Amino acid sequence: MTDLPEPETKLPYFFAGMMGFVGVIMLAMGSHPPSTGILATGGQFLLLHAPAVMTITTQRGFSGVYKRAAQALLLVGPAVFAGQIAIHAGSGNPVPFLAPIGGGLTILGWLCAAIGAIRAVK
Repeated sequence: MTDLPEPETKLPYFFAGMMGFVGVIMLAMGSHPPSTGILATGGQFLLLHAPAVMTITTQRGFSGVYKRAAQALLLVGPAVFAGQIAIHAGSGNPVPFLAPIGGGLTILGWLCAAIGAIRAVK
């Protein structure tokens, strides 16, 4: 018997790991001049949500559509939000509506996590 991850957990764990990877880079870049610190905000957003995705992924009683939706939304939403920040910091030109869309997807992801937790089975 091995302790390999279940096949359905590999992809969420990979993307959560990538969120952590990029989040640390954004935090580091945001802490050095001439950066304004806006990158640090994006990094914090990614680093906050990466362990949340990993936690949701490992919950056995929490399954079905709410689990999958929470995973997807908590991966995509923060990535879109942080991507907007990276674009804005790099070019000086924000992409209209990208940050609110990313934030809205993230909010929906937390709502799915909450509903899924209530509906969890033993």
